[in-house]
Amino acid sequence: MLCILSAMTVASCTKYDNPPPVFEELKDLTTNQRKVMVISIDGLGGTSLEKIAPPQIMALQKNSKFAYNTLKTETGAAGWASMLTGTGYAKHKISNDDFEADQNDDNHQHENITSYRNVLDYVTQYRSVKTAIVTPWEDLRNFVKIADFAPVVSNDVQVKDSTLNILNQSRALGTIIVNFKDVEKAGENGGFNEGNANFKNAVLKTDEYVGNIVNAIKGRENYEKEDWLIIITTNHGGGADETDFGFTMAYNPAFQEFKLQKSGFNPVRFDNKTGRATFHDETGRFDVGENKSFTVQMDVKFNNVPGGYSSFFGKSTNLSGQNITGWQWAHYPGGKWVVTVGGTLNGGSGKQEVSSEEAPGTGVWRNLIMTVEYVNSSTRTLSMYMDGKFQKSINISARKSLNIGEDLRVGHRAGDNDVAGSFSPANLVYYNTALSASTITNNYGLKDLTKHPNYADIIGYWPMDEGTGGMYFGGYPGTPNMSLSGSYVWLNMGDSYPSASAVMPVTSSLSIPTNATDIAALTLYWMNIEILADFGMDGNPYLENFEIEFLKD
Repeated sequence: MLCILSAMTVASCTKYDNPPPVFEELKDLTTNQRKVMVISIDGLGGTSLEKIAPPQIMALQKNSKFAYNTLKTETGAAGWASMLTGTGYAKHKISNDDFEADQNDDNHQHENITSYRNVLDYVTQYRSVKTAIVTPWEDLRNFVKIADFAPVVSNDVQVKDSTLNILNQSRALGTIIVNFKDVEKAGENGGFNEGNANFKNAVLKTDEYVGNIVNAIKGRENYEKEDWLIIITTNHGGGADETDFGFTMAYNPAFQEFKLQKSGFNPVRFDNKTGRATFHDETGRFDVGENKSFTVQMDVKFNNVPGGYSSFFGKSTNLSGQNITGWQWAHYPGGKWVVTVGGTLNGGSGKQEVSSEEAPGTGVWRNLIMTVEYVNSSTRTLSMYMDGKFQKSINISARKSLNIGEDLRVGHRAGDNDVAGSFSPANLVYYNTALSASTITNNYGLKDLTKHPNYADIIGYWPMDEGTGGMYFGGYPGTPNMSLSGSYVWLNMGDSYPSASAVMPVTSSLSIPTNATDIAALTLYWMNIEILADFGMDGNPYLENFEIEFLKD
């Protein structure tokens, strides 16, 4: 163990203009030894790649599993951290260019920040091969540390030349990561799209470099005894701080062409006390105070009737006896949907509950809506609706302010002593007004929120249909992302759609949305390294679904 730990602190640092190094070689490699090349073209979005269609990359597509809508990452550094560790931002907490984990805010100051190992660290531990990273980004090079070869380069030409040098001289090379930056620089001056001539030319020049590298792999002395997986991807599409959808192309000569995409409806299932999605409301946009009106709606599919009180959504403290501050939704043992409010910490009365007239049932999607309308100092009405139909209302004015510095949360609340139910959420919408009963009824099942009469009053919208990763992305301008944590499962529900979701055709029994976290998982899979639970990886090694194409008897 001491040897491994010492090895993790060493990084090779060869200046670009030094004489070509002589790399240490291992013994003769076995036939068809697997190897991985990851090429990231920073800043190149999937839409731009598809429209520009650079010839070298496009030539690889016919033998690739590919996607042009790989999920967004929070920042450029966050995308690289996800690619290298196989974990999403909710875990690695890296968003700044120094690759230092963000510190917890005051609301989470007692939570530990976990450091996750990078993929080259695992390759070095489990396989007797050499590893390399070639990037002009010094902070990224320092973040990886463990690579056997990490030449110091300052531009994309040097990245290409150093990569060719390593490929030509190191037969022991097993995994190499290559980073091109010129496309991102070009996009920052004129836009990240094909209409910017500088951006388009940078894409085509980088594509030329990719062709040079692929040819160098095929020209290796021992190529016939090697089995290369070449992954071309990006840490993010668009600018470093305003990211867009990326792309992923996993190439091997034995692969059949397959477009990786989400098929059918793909929500999360929560069924334990640890799994949840949260957003810490630092701006106060979801503070409802004592006199604000608001509406919250969410599609929910319950999988069972819980054996006890089961909170599944809200912005509140724990319910302890009669003490609670804020509001929360729960599923009760009798099968009813229950809303609980209180203002204990704000000088108001404690627990007040209201239950739906109808039970939402199990195994079916239900559209649940709560409105809170402030009328005057003595009347603040909370009303419940299910599938567009009114259920019940109560006056909550005696609770006074419902403000509480807690996260907006979907899933079981951390610390609650009640039971965890099993459910899937979708289409969470938050309006900064109380919708009228007629508006709710007339717009039940509306699939295009832009057509809603109160569209301008939306301050938060999350479709919750990403199908992969550790984040619910905001689906409305300015909506913050919600971080997923704990234990949860992404499902493929096929054509089982909630009422508010636009129904898309089920294109395949395989629903494979792509994420930056997949890169580390695919690398370990191809290197025949078992991905253990304690790695904490979120990525999907989806090539295992296609083994009939490349595993030979």
